Amino acid sequence: MLNGIINVYKEKGYTSHDVVAKLRGILRQKKIGHAGTLDPDAEGVLLVCLGKATKACGLLTDKDKEYEAVLLLGKTTDTQDVSGKVLAEREVLCSPAEAKAAALSFVGKYMQVPPMYSALKVNGQKLCDLARKGVEVERAPREVTVFSIEVGEISLPRMRMEVHCSKGTYIRTLCHDIGEALGCGGCMESLTRTRVSGFRREDAKTLSEIEARAAEARERRPGKELENGDLGGLILDTDALFGDYPAVYVRPEFGKPLGNGNPLKPEWLEGWRAGHEGTPLRVYDGQTRAFAGIFRYEGERGLVKPVKIFMG
Repeated sequence: MLNGIINVYKEKGYTSHDVVAKLRGILRQKKIGHAGTLDPDAEGVLLVCLGKATKACGLLTDKDKEYEAVLLLGKTTDTQDVSGKVLAEREVLCSPAEAKAAALSFVGKYMQVPPMYSALKVNGQKLCDLARKGVEVERAPREVTVFSIEVGEISLPRMRMEVHCSKGTYIRTLCHDIGEALGCGGCMESLTRTRVSGFRREDAKTLSEIEARAAEARERRPGKELENGDLGGLILDTDALFGDYPAVYVRPEFGKPLGNGNPLKPEWLEGWRAGHEGTPLRVYDGQTRAFAGIFRYEGERGLVKPVKIFMG
């Protein structure tokens, strides 16, 4: 079984689910999932998890992201992008300088109301399913962080932006909110995700590129199941997802409690130092140097407890 991460360049017209379904056929493996949904009309970095790495899908939502977006002012839609039903059209009277100032005013923390056309659930039902039935429900605003906005070309009614934001930020909604701040409304015309944590657009591979690699590997080893090394570095080790976490190694004599997924004592860890108490840790088997999982220190009991185990 293939285990690890593929940085996929999702092209327009595919849902994130489509990408997973196609990869199951290309790689001939069922255990595949994705992290961080992209809308069908959006493109860019989509992280796909294979085998044991699918355990990481829920952890990846915490990662910061970067996008390139085009905001179309003067038009409001029910989906907050140009694919939706037009609800209102208003004249764009602001100047380019005013449009830029409005966008930059959203840098920092702000309370964002999730859009109805999203996969978030209210009382067990997806908002998008309710929206398709014409039902709109109240959504509690959530705090998100826009770390930076770089405003590029402004040719009103369009404005190009590069946005660096926290988890849970909807760029469609950000475009909508900028339009409302300007009094003319707005929606998102295009979106490209250029980075998820350390995974960048320039390193992502399209489905056709992945399919070609898999076909070449099967020609070299006919009748054999694909292995990680067959795809020429395309599949990254699971711990690549967590490169921003400090790494520690369990001393060989304490390999048994690690293998059983038990909490660990700090003194059992090579590389442990003050300051690690407040952050997730990448934990490795000190003997085999294999990645074991993500752990976190629990001060009350003085133990380093597993958050997610990937070995075994």
